[in-house]
Amino acid sequence: MSERKLTMSVNVIGWAVGLAVMCATPPAHAQPPTPAATDVAKDEGIPVQNDLVRAKCGSCHRSDDKGRMSRVSYRRATPENWERTIKRMVTLNHAILEPADARSILKYLADHQGLAPDEARPIAFEAEHRMIEYSYTVDKDAADTCSSCHSMARVLSERRTKEEWELLVAMHRGYYPLIDSQPMNGGQGFRRTRPIQTEPGPDGRPPDNRHPMDKALEHLTKTLPLTTPEWSAWSAAMQAPKIVGRWAVVGSQAGKGSIFGQVTVTADPSVPDGFNTETRYTVARSGETITRTGKALVYTGYQWRGRGSSSSAAGSDPSTSSGSSRAQSRDEAAWREVLFVERDWTQMWGRWFTGAYDETGIDVKLTRLSNDPVVLGTSVASLKTGATNQAVKIFGANLPATLRPEDVGFGQGVRVSRIVNARADEIALEVDVAVGAPIGPRDVSVGGTVKAAALVVYDKIDGIRVLPQAGMARVGGNVFPKQLQQFEAVAINYGPDGKPDTADDLTLGLVAVKWSLEEYTATFGDDDIQFVGTLDANGLFTPNVDGPNPKRSGNRNNVGDVWVVAELSSADARQPDRPLRARAQLLVTVPLYMAWFESEGGK
Repeated sequence: MSERKLTMSVNVIGWAVGLAVMCATPPAHAQPPTPAATDVAKDEGIPVQNDLVRAKCGSCHRSDDKGRMSRVSYRRATPENWERTIKRMVTLNHAILEPADARSILKYLADHQGLAPDEARPIAFEAEHRMIEYSYTVDKDAADTCSSCHSMARVLSERRTKEEWELLVAMHRGYYPLIDSQPMNGGQGFRRTRPIQTEPGPDGRPPDNRHPMDKALEHLTKTLPLTTPEWSAWSAAMQAPKIVGRWAVVGSQAGKGSIFGQVTVTADPSVPDGFNTETRYTVARSGETITRTGKALVYTGYQWRGRGSSSSAAGSDPSTSSGSSRAQSRDEAAWREVLFVERDWTQMWGRWFTGAYDETGIDVKLTRLSNDPVVLGTSVASLKTGATNQAVKIFGANLPATLRPEDVGFGQGVRVSRIVNARADEIALEVDVAVGAPIGPRDVSVGGTVKAAALVVYDKIDGIRVLPQAGMARVGGNVFPKQLQQFEAVAINYGPDGKPDTADDLTLGLVAVKWSLEEYTATFGDDDIQFVGTLDANGLFTPNVDGPNPKRSGNRNNVGDVWVVAELSSADARQPDRPLRARAQLLVTVPLYMAWFESEGGK
């Protein structure tokens, strides 16, 4: 939220709010439900015991004699969903809030009416803004009805009473009256599109011809109720997180590979459950070092929401990173942090991300550090048999400063020939790999500390793979921002059995390849490759500007489908005189014209 007073603009509402009121308000002759039929009679509802929430929300949401506020007390949600509600109250319903009050209200609601860890864990990707292939298979009718406009994970981020689920549908119909007749994404929206069934189903049961919305409501009421065993247990056990200290961070960033470093977390006394962070990590493959400072809040005892700024440290070599100046500027931008704090306060995991569409990210796992030595990983993902004087760095924490070559082990056939230098967080050394060294994953040990399967030993590269196999970018730059797409090439060894796509295949890590685009022929005379954008030497695709483009036939926008092709020419390959090639599909599409609320979890 901006640092100005949040007020409602009458022009924002237009005629839709009047229709919303008409749809959500029962006609004059309708009688309100009897207390015996309401959730209050069932003694559901969570009392609101916060004076600020009562003062700012109470003019519309009345409290009963048990402290339960209408609508508010009959719902639980993630911080992101509570934030969307608060913003909607401001923009559409005359709520006037100072930003500080809005943040305090959000914190209270997320803490006292949030989701339990076991409820949020399956949908963590939603808050992480992660693009994954996800389908809700529990109930197809509910998925078709809800996911026509947003992800089903948005729905799974809520718990409500039966009446509240019904009122949510009424609100959708009021604000978005076309949803009854304009299904999207292959779904059926709120309307009935399937023919009436007269014959029993395959299981012999009579056909269910209820309206899809009624089926969805029944499913949501049963599956996502307000009161659950998970929330009852967590709300009783929840404590303020004790996470001050040093944390080891291990992560992976598309196009750059593994990162290793440390995060120091200190308390922010000005904010309940607030923390300051100092982060320093190294991109293992390039040696580039990134430092970051930031702030974070923890909601509901386990949901970390933070923001930090980062920059490349002096002395790093941008020429060896995946970094053009464009990639460098992305590293220096503000990064968002969404982490899941495990119940024992020894691990956190999630995603750091940035970009106009949150498309640039690092998958991270943080582990609390003690004074014991820890090996986090290595600068290389693989070692080739027969290699001599191979430079390797071991990243960790509390590592011994004095080492002999025999103190470091890589398993059979790999010998440490020299220790170049040793620090508490990094050991540089050289290794020799025997020609006949067994191929496969290797543990790395430093003294009495072991990192399992830290790298692999291989004899040849059998193939490469382009990741992601299907990517997406959005044109922009004139009116809307661009969405970039990073590709990377990973080398593969077929393992001891020599057969592709089997369980013993070895992933050898990122490899430097020659990148190019090829036409994905979908129509006669397809010319997408000339207009969609460019792919740089590091696999980063930058789309063209948003159109229309008068230089293109039909004055079309600069969208289309292309192949992203990687080619590896290497003496390590199976056939050195024949380069290895792999490709992935790239869809270049239009900007996201309606983003609605940009949710940030209050940070």
